[in-house]
Order: sequence, then C-alpha cells, then structure tokens
Amino acid sequence: MASVASCDKLPSIFTGVDSTDKTVVTSLVPRSKNVSSEAGGVWIDVTATGNWTLSLAFPSGIEEWATISPETGSGNQSDVRLRYQANEGEDARSLTINLTPEKGDPLSVEFVQQGKGGSGPASSSSYGYDVAPAGLDWLELPAAVAGDGREILIHNMDGGKYRSVSIDGTRNFSCYWDYDDYMSLWVAYPLNNSIKGSGARSNAWGYDALLPANIQPNLTGGSYGGGWTRGHQLPSADRLKTNAANASTFVPTNLTPQDYDFNSGIWVDLENRVRDYAARADTLYVVTGALFDSSTSYSGYSSGFKVKIPTHYFKALLYKGSSSYATNGYMMCGFILPHDTSKTKDKVYLDFMVSIDALEEQTGIDLFPNLAGRIGKDAADRLEAASPAYFWK
Repeated sequence: MASVASCDKLPSIFTGVDSTDKTVVTSLVPRSKNVSSEAGGVWIDVTATGNWTLSLAFPSGIEEWATISPETGSGNQSDVRLRYQANEGEDARSLTINLTPEKGDPLSVEFVQQGKGGSGPASSSSYGYDVAPAGLDWLELPAAVAGDGREILIHNMDGGKYRSVSIDGTRNFSCYWDYDDYMSLWVAYPLNNSIKGSGARSNAWGYDALLPANIQPNLTGGSYGGGWTRGHQLPSADRLKTNAANASTFVPTNLTPQDYDFNSGIWVDLENRVRDYAARADTLYVVTGALFDSSTSYSGYSSGFKVKIPTHYFKALLYKGSSSYATNGYMMCGFILPHDTSKTKDKVYLDFMVSIDALEEQTGIDLFPNLAGRIGKDAADRLEAASPAYFWK
C-alpha cells in the first residue's frame, strides 16, 4: 500500500513507493489543497513511471463542480490543471483526486473548496489587504492591483500584523504575497541607521504569523530544494535592532528561491551598497522584488511546494535627505538584475542601474506613487524619468 507523506511536514505532497519495486516513486502535488469559494484553478504536478490516469471522485449525490485536464499522461508532468466552479453554498465542499499509475500504487489527495460562509487561504478579508489600506501614504508602497490574486501584508517590528503606531509600534515591511506562486512579488520597507540597528543575525527560520502555516513553504529546516538558497528580499542585516525584528525577515513571505552564487555575489554587494545609501539619508525607501510570472523553472519539493524560480531581481530606491544631488529633498534610482550568473559574470550591480521609469516599464509595477502627494505630480514624474544621479554611482 502507498505511503502518504506527513501533512504537517509536507502539506501538499503525496508520494508512494511501489511495494515490489522500491525504485518506482509516484507523487501527486496540487499547488494548493484548500481554496476560497471563488471559481478558479490550481496546477498539479504528477511524478510517475510510465503511463498514468487521473480522475475526480465526488461525494455521493453531489453534482460535479470541477474538471481536470489532461486526464492521461506519461512520466512527469507539471501542466495538469484542476478547474473548479464557484461555491455558492455556505458550507465547504470536497473532492478526491485519484492518480492511477502504470507502475506503482495508486494515490489520492483530498481537495477542499470553502463555502461562502467560510474562509479559504485566498480570502483577502481573512489575512491581508487586497489593495493598500486607505490612509496609508507611506512612500515605499508601490501601487497594488485589485483582484490580481495577490495581497498586501503589513508587518510590525515584532513580526505581527501592523495596525497603527499607537497599537503596534513602528512599521517593519509590507509584502505583495502571491497565493498561487507562494512568493511575494515585492517587499517594501523604510531604512536608515536607526531602523537598521546593530544587533545580531537570528537565523530564526519560521512561518509568517499573518498567514496559515499550511499555505507557506516550509523553510524552517532547509531551503526550497533543487539547489536553490533561501534568498531574502528585506535583508536580515537591515533589521538588527531587536531579535524579533530580525526574526521577521526569516519568513516565506520575505524569501525566494535564489541561486547561491548570485545570492552570495552581486546581490549581496548591492544589498551592502543600499545600506551605505541609507546611512547617508534621512530615510531610504526601498522596494525589493522578483519577476517570476514568465518563469518556466521551478524549485524542488523540499519546502512542501514547487516554487517558481525568478528570472530577475530588482531594487527601487527613493532617497529623502539633504544631498546636493536631491531635488526637493528627494532622488531615485533603480536596479534590475537577471537571475542568471552567466549574464552577471564579470559585471557589478552598477552595470544594471536604471531610472525608475525604465524599471517600471520592465516590471509593470507603479513605484513610489505616493511621492506626488509630497512634491506634486510633475516633480515626481521628472524624478522617475531622470537618469540616476552621481550619488548612486
């Protein structure tokens, strides 16, 4: 009989070893097993030897509300799609996905869709904000897109949910979490020497308290698998004031699968330089992000999920201070680096410096939209279009 991996350790991976042939391993990996009441779809990864068949089983008397395609295949496939209708009822409903391989034992996994009366992991009202909350005009926040499947999660310095200065103290970082790809598109935060502090690295790998643990990659005991490291978007070294603030950077919403040589080479050099910029500013507003929508590469399964490998990483910087290079007390700079060491070899991060306008064009993200409220739209537009000043070089 097939063995099933522990749901606590690997929440979405179901594997089996054939009782007669120990070299035959099968797996059935939905990208999510618990979704909201809205219509949608999830990708499923199949690992098998030889041909296989997939089928859906619904409880007796329940009308079929989902389909799977393709229903047959051979070997390993990552393009299987489960599509489901909206659940108009108040209660959750479930189905079973069955994998019957040519070699090895069959596998099954339960898939649950929440009802209108419940809350699934993609419910914006349960965990974060579908768009930036009204009244937040923080300079680091990029514009969000309502209904794109991503949410803004805002953290305080203790790693909990930010509500207001009077309740939670200083804001820490905001992230734009993607529920389907288990990664943040960007992480935005303020930085200066006071915010950074001078403590020690905690290495407190854990889960983000703002989300259920079972929909986050498990990075507590190691990385994503496939040789990819746990790359920070908000660097640990930018939050050294308290142990709690530092520990908050070691959570999946702030991490991405990153090439080791990239992470320990040109990327860490840029992170060090950003701290130097911040040391010369009243405050440096930083957006660090990853481009992964067009990626066709995935990590291994060590974290419990198959996570896309970003094609690029970027940083957008907004300086506030008294530099002679600043206009109205502000200046901007962007960097976008290919996540490919063959393209960054023998180069330095300054080779990838761009204007904010150019960075917005490549990323599709509206950066620093709240600056116009400080200095006017025309002045903000000119700063975005300007080539980076000598200060950044």
